[in-house]
Amino acid sequence: MPSTESAALKAHYQSITDRLAANPEMGLAAMRSIFEELAVQTAEPEDVTYAEVDTQEVRGLWCVPAGAPADKAILYTHGGGFVGNTVHSHRKVAAHLAKATGVRAFVLDYRLAPEHPFPAQIDDAVAAHQWLHAQGFSGANLAVAGDSAGGNLAISSVLKLRDLGEELPAAIVTVSPWLDMELVGKTLESNADNDALISLGVVTMMSQMYLGSDGSATDGLANPLHADLSGIPPLHITVSEAEALLSDSERLTERAGQAGVDVELRTVPDQQHVFTFMAGRAPEADDAIAAAAAWLRPHLAVN
Repeated sequence: MPSTESAALKAHYQSITDRLAANPEMGLAAMRSIFEELAVQTAEPEDVTYAEVDTQEVRGLWCVPAGAPADKAILYTHGGGFVGNTVHSHRKVAAHLAKATGVRAFVLDYRLAPEHPFPAQIDDAVAAHQWLHAQGFSGANLAVAGDSAGGNLAISSVLKLRDLGEELPAAIVTVSPWLDMELVGKTLESNADNDALISLGVVTMMSQMYLGSDGSATDGLANPLHADLSGIPPLHITVSEAEALLSDSERLTERAGQAGVDVELRTVPDQQHVFTFMAGRAPEADDAIAAAAAWLRPHLAVN
């Protein structure tokens, strides 16, 4: 059974779903505002400071835990179906992971669809990697992490870096990654009654906005399940067994293993999509972040 604290996320997701269903003609700005409310679910981590970045190359937010070394970092790409959420909705989630790992995190403010369809988000994430390298963060001292669509972006941006022949990060961490733009995962149907947020209708709408008129659902950069994953860094995946997108993580694990990638899949029962939103409030979220951080620290040579 889920904890009482984690059950609050399901209730919040259900309120989002109900509001969207009650107003099918809701505009994009209103929908984005509703999804931005998810920030209230995450507890404020202690001993973390924040600094905004707005340069010609990147926009985003540094989350700096007390005592974090100056030369190691996590690049965090937030979820939101490529069409919503911001650094502010995910600031605290990224900060909890940063604090547990013992390094700073940079939450990227990437462009959103449909105003900026695929591959604008990948271009922004690649630019962020390049900017971080220019700031003195070597690939060996850099990890990338992301949830939902941000988990897709964490992987796809590394694939793009690999194809460009550029330095790769030391590791990739994903939570509830949304990868399948074809929307053929079996758990979209079998877990439909368990998942209060993700439905076939929701991901169909978001995938259409993301791909735009020119993107393909089988392009390996839009859908890493169709990519050659060989040569990417070690990969950690956290997902709930109750999620509609569970199949994405299962297929990613299989394909990554077949490509020779060091991959670890951690499944948790009875939780909602990106249940780490409940960091600092629900034990399941805190345990998941602690496990991801414990896996990540050796890859960043953090004691």
